[in-house]
Amino acid sequence: MHDMTQIIDPLPSRTQLLLDSVRALRKPKLDGAPELPKARLVRSAVALSAADIATYGRACGFRREQGVPLSYPHVLAFPLHLMLLTRPSFPYPASGMVHLANRIRQQQRLHEGQALRLEVFCERWVAHPKGQALSIATRAYSAGALVWESDSLYLRREIKNPLGEPWNDGLPLQQEGLLRTQRWVLPADLGRRFAAVSGDFNPIHTSLIGAKLFGFRRAIAHGMWTLGRALAAQQPPGGLDQAEAHCDFKLPIFLPGQVALWNRPVTGPRREFEVRNVAGDRPHMRGLFIWNESLK
Repeated sequence: MHDMTQIIDPLPSRTQLLLDSVRALRKPKLDGAPELPKARLVRSAVALSAADIATYGRACGFRREQGVPLSYPHVLAFPLHLMLLTRPSFPYPASGMVHLANRIRQQQRLHEGQALRLEVFCERWVAHPKGQALSIATRAYSAGALVWESDSLYLRREIKNPLGEPWNDGLPLQQEGLLRTQRWVLPADLGRRFAAVSGDFNPIHTSLIGAKLFGFRRAIAHGMWTLGRALAAQQPPGGLDQAEAHCDFKLPIFLPGQVALWNRPVTGPRREFEVRNVAGDRPHMRGLFIWNESLK
C-alpha cells in the first residue's frame, strides 16, 4: 500500500464536495516551488451500476448495445480528482483549473454490475507554455487486475517557471482527409445537465456569471462530455475488450452552440477525429480512438 493511501468510504456528498470547492477558492501565496500532493485516494468497491451507465449514456449519446462506455469510469473517479484538487495541500484553487488532455486505456471488458477498485493520485507536474500543468492518474482494478486506467492533464494558467517535463504539444494527427460526419446542436443548459451526471459543477460549465469570472464570455461544455459524445458516435456495438482513447482539448465550446464531428472514412478499429466549429476551420478537440484487434 502507498504510504499516503486513504480509503474514501463513503464518498462525500455532492454538497460537501461543492462546499470544499468554495473553501478552496482562496489559497495562501506559495513560498517557493509547489509540492506534488502525495496522497492516493481509493474507493475499494465501486459498482458499475446499469442505471447510472444508462443515465450517462443518454447524456452523451451511447446506446446500451455498445456496452460500458470507454469514458464512463472517469465519472466514477472524478469525485476523487476533485478531492485531490480541493485539499489544503494542493497549491492552487480547483476552480479555474483547465482540462487540457486525457489518455484512457482499457485492458479488459467491463460489465454492468462489476465492482472496481479505483485509485487516484497526482502523478507529475508538467511544464506548459501557459502555466503549470498537473497529471492526475486514475487506476481501476477488478479481482486484483488492472482493467482500466487514465491520465488527465489539468492546467493552472499564468504560473511562472512551471515544474516538470515540458508539454510535448499534444496528439500528433494527420488532419488531411478528415470529413464531416455529424453535426451536433448543443443547448444552453448542457453544462448543468452533464454536471448532474458527472458531478463536475465547475462554474465555467454551469453558470454565465461563473464563466465570466474565469474569462469566458459564456458557459462552456465539459471536455469529458465532448469526448464521450465523440466516442459514442464511433464506438462499435457489442462492447469493448481492449481499447484506447487519446484526446487533446483545444478551443472551448460555448453554450448554446453547434459543432461537428470530423473523422477519417476508414474501416477497421481505428479512428482519428476532431470536433470542430460548424465552419470546420477551428478545432475544439482532437482525438484518437483504437479498439480490440488493433491492440492485440
